[in-house]
Amino acid sequence: MATTMDEITNAVCLTNVKVVAEAPAMAMGTLYQTMAHSTGLMFENSVNSQNQQNILGQAATTQGVMQIYSVDTISDAIAVSQMINANAAS
Repeated sequence: MATTMDEITNAVCLTNVKVVAEAPAMAMGTLYQTMAHSTGLMFENSVNSQNQQNILGQAATTQGVMQIYSVDTISDAIAVSQMINANAAS
């Protein structure tokens, strides 16, 4: 017949074994959570970087179009006509 002290000792031992047995599962769960969080941050950074590259591409296109439109066509036409007239006169 088991005494009360034996039952208490048995309960404490079983609790300790249960806690020790759960430690690897808890560690793996924490590891999986950390990996999922890191992967999420990686995708967030990737999307942000792609967005910044798109903005830079649009800015470069805008600057190029502005330079094309800012060419003074009247002065170019006058210069070309002067060159043609100079060649025709000689």
